[in-house]
Amino acid sequence: MKDLNALMQQAQAMQQKLQDAQAKMAETLASGSSGGGLVAIELKGPGEVTRVTIDDSLMVPGETEILADLIVAAHADAKRKLDEANGALMREAAGPMAGMNIPGMPKLF
Repeated sequence: MKDLNALMQQAQAMQQKLQDAQAKMAETLASGSSGGGLVAIELKGPGEVTRVTIDDSLMVPGETEILADLIVAAHADAKRKLDEANGALMREAAGPMAGMNIPGMPKLF
């Protein structure tokens, strides 16, 4: 019975670590850019866009397709960085359970 109690305590501690990691993930910021820094995007948490910066030189009539492509590329860069940061937080929280594939349990990175 002691083993079961110890296992339950470990599960509760891990659950708390995962909840703490999720709270940190909600506040994580990542920036991405494209066009040599002409377009920059900042993302927060699960991918909320918090800032978009566009260099004035891109504000040329008839060049909207280039600007659109640069925005998409900057967003992809920021999203990749955000996913890496959030993945690292979850791996840290999961500790030795990270990467384990236990039937019936979600995979923890």
